[in-house]
Amino acid sequence: MPISSRFFVQTTTALLLVGFLALLGIVGMTFWLGERAQVYFNEVIAARDARIAAVDLRNALQTAESSQRGFLYTGNEVYLASYGPAKTLAERQLAAVNRLLASYEGLDASLKRLTTVIKDKFAEMDMTIEMKREYRDADALARVRTNRGKALMDEANIFFAGIISATDERLTTGVAEQKANATLLRLFSIISGIVIVIVIGIAAFTVVRYTRELRRARTEVTALNAGLEQRVEARTADLARANDDIQRFVQIISHDLRAPLVSIVGFTAELQDSLDSLRLLAERSNDPALQDARVAATELLPEAIGYIRSSSDKMERLINAVLKLAREGRRPLKSETIDLREIVTAGAAAIQHQLSEADGKIDIDLGVPRIESDRFSLELILGNLLDNAVKYRAKDRPLHIKVRARPMADGRVEIEVADNGRGIAERDRERIFDLFKRAGTQDQPGDGIGLAHVLVAVRNLGGEISVTSELGRGTTFRLTMPRALATPESIAA
Repeated sequence: MPISSRFFVQTTTALLLVGFLALLGIVGMTFWLGERAQVYFNEVIAARDARIAAVDLRNALQTAESSQRGFLYTGNEVYLASYGPAKTLAERQLAAVNRLLASYEGLDASLKRLTTVIKDKFAEMDMTIEMKREYRDADALARVRTNRGKALMDEANIFFAGIISATDERLTTGVAEQKANATLLRLFSIISGIVIVIVIGIAAFTVVRYTRELRRARTEVTALNAGLEQRVEARTADLARANDDIQRFVQIISHDLRAPLVSIVGFTAELQDSLDSLRLLAERSNDPALQDARVAATELLPEAIGYIRSSSDKMERLINAVLKLAREGRRPLKSETIDLREIVTAGAAAIQHQLSEADGKIDIDLGVPRIESDRFSLELILGNLLDNAVKYRAKDRPLHIKVRARPMADGRVEIEVADNGRGIAERDRERIFDLFKRAGTQDQPGDGIGLAHVLVAVRNLGGEISVTSELGRGTTFRLTMPRALATPESIAA
């Protein structure tokens, strides 16, 4: 089944949307997982630092205790060399532990107790060291034998073990969450990648198939156009020959019709002359047998001859109209810059006498002052339309004609001639442009060739003409035509 342009555009748009959503999902998921990974990383770093601080705090406390015991046992100040730095390190690490574990829920009381225990432990060790320095060995030994220092150290070790266990658990959880995070990111990336690959595959298949169909269509068009110019020239030549044949046919018909018409007119004149002689003879004779001939010569035959002559005149006008239409179709168009206002004003001047008689007026609103077209054709068109507006005016109201022109978006111009005349019945609107066809009441002279002539002229200009009308309200003729006439010279250029 061939792919239509609409299907191709819709499918490509849908695939691009799916691919964009998949890519947007990857970006969003990557950002979210990255934020989660950063949170887990920060928590792991904080847990690691807290563990290190707790271990350093424990080691510093143990170092200080060992230094205190060595001094109490030997009385040698050398053992106290590491006591001061250990105490300073312990204080610093205690502050770090409190800061790093502040975000842990339920540890506030434990941290406070640990701080109290460590301070009490150092206070107890400071006291025994001072007693030893003052040579109060018995008091120092008694203080140690109370086992308060051991109890405080045991309690601190319990806290250290709990802190190290909690941070180890948090490190384990953080690593597991990091792995889960990476697994989720990998899984989502794989799924999204598969979706994008599928979308790209379908899009590529659609594009390739559509491209092949375009190439095949282009090949077909190329094949069809290979002899198009020759075919167009052949058709143009055929149309030209057909048109010439029609023109010759019209001329032959007109000649063949005109020949018997001339004979009818000639014999009618001879019959009229003979009728005059017969009438004179009948008037001079008193023979009753010639009375019927006198009636025929003075009443019947003159009436019959009058009908023959009027019909012959009408037939002559119709033949001339056919020839005029045929010549108009063959007349070469001359493109020139035309002032529409000048054409309309001249047409209005031609009907000014009738306008005055009808107490009428004409409004001119031209939004397109100048166009490139054939002057004679435009004069013929607008002249006929204005003449019809006057001819078929309503007798019960003043005549009002409006001539408007405006540009159209496709390089064409629209000209309207509207009147408030007696209008055209709906059944007659389709045939008013036919040759020898007239609509409505036949109370005006004419042979029904004006609008047929207008139609031929409009189409020669590359335009179209339409009519809208309401019986008893008025009629509007709407002409659309190129703003610049396409002549053979302009086409060739």
